[in-house]
Amino acid sequence: MQCKNRRTWFVPSLAALPLALAAALVGQNAQASGFQLKEGVQGLGRAFAGEAAAPGDCAVVVNNPAAIGDLGTANCAQADISVINFSTKFTGGGTDFLGRPLTGGNGGDGGATKPVPELYFTHALNEQWAFGMALGAPFGFQTQYDDRWVGRYEGVKSKLQSIALTFSTSYKLNDQWSFGASLIAQRTSAELNQVIDFGTILAAPTNGAVLPQEADGFGGLKGNDWGYGFDIGVLWKPTDKDRVGFNYHSQINHTLSGTASFQVPSNILPLLGGAFVNQGGAADFDTPWFATASWWHTLDERLSFGVDLSYTHWSSFKSLNIIYANPAQAPFSSAQIFDWKNTWFYSFGGEYRLNDAWTLRAGVAYDQTPTIDATREPRVPDGNRTWLSIGVGYKVSDTLKFDAGFAHLWVDNGTINNQSATFSTLVGSFQSKGNVLGVSGQFLF
Repeated sequence: MQCKNRRTWFVPSLAALPLALAAALVGQNAQASGFQLKEGVQGLGRAFAGEAAAPGDCAVVVNNPAAIGDLGTANCAQADISVINFSTKFTGGGTDFLGRPLTGGNGGDGGATKPVPELYFTHALNEQWAFGMALGAPFGFQTQYDDRWVGRYEGVKSKLQSIALTFSTSYKLNDQWSFGASLIAQRTSAELNQVIDFGTILAAPTNGAVLPQEADGFGGLKGNDWGYGFDIGVLWKPTDKDRVGFNYHSQINHTLSGTASFQVPSNILPLLGGAFVNQGGAADFDTPWFATASWWHTLDERLSFGVDLSYTHWSSFKSLNIIYANPAQAPFSSAQIFDWKNTWFYSFGGEYRLNDAWTLRAGVAYDQTPTIDATREPRVPDGNRTWLSIGVGYKVSDTLKFDAGFAHLWVDNGTINNQSATFSTLVGSFQSKGNVLGVSGQFLF
């Protein structure tokens, strides 16, 4: 009976996380905390201060659709690419179900370097109406450790990526007020794998003939789904020098479906009762809603600055449960608990116009993590983040300009004291840091 309970705890970790957290560009490699990504290279250069209000950036298609009509009467085509480099390393150790030290190393660098492309297009229909389209990645993450590391029973590879198509429109009521809305089609994909400690699962049924860490197998999951949502935006210009923007991005619901695959030592496969064979699976997974408020002030013809305040409703990400196609897998299923908390993102930044061609940018930000000590695990070993950003813009002509931005992220250590599904315990902390480099080209025609 005890062994059966142990089995019941195991598969949810293996299956739920892949289909949920493993869809990535990905929480640990994302600029924002959790697995959220912020979009726009101009905004990157000032730590995204004023992202829903600052002028001249076609990325408002996703950051505030109300501001599309404020770009002028010309069509705008803009291509951005950001390269996200994130490093995370584990220090600590652990014990198996019998209290013996877990074998293996520290996993190496679990981070990755990933490019994130973004495309934007806007068109003014007349003085009041404009529309825009965008292709980007609002959510994603990736972590990958050595497959023989000390935390292998909790995760080896986790990857999650949401690709979004956004269709936006804006209406300019008067010189002060503009309103906008977007429809979003989002495809989220996930991949996750980990080592399975069949030695623990079968220790009791075999009367100790097999012990923890003596019969490792492998399990993985891939899944994807399309989901749909919306944005609502407002732009208010109370004075000639001030712009206030607000944008709400809805929660997008997914039911990720895919395939679970397993590698089991041949001598123990007959003991598993038909479970742990390749099969289909599905799990509900929702990306959270978030809201952004921005203020942008033009002091004079050279200096402008702004602030940003964003709120992400991560508390909707409480748990994850996977449903398997194989009835023999049902006794091994249960919910994976996350209990993430809601977070705030604060930033301040500005621009200094050197001359008609060159613009310098800088900003600082503080970004809370949604993870909590009680449920933090190696797949998303996140911590609070402090940003320092710089950027530059070069205007070639009235129709062509280029921008670049760079941010360094200091990440608080993520402590962990976590029990795996097969009752091994991992204790220690993750030391993480990140860098984001982006370049952008904008063409007006």
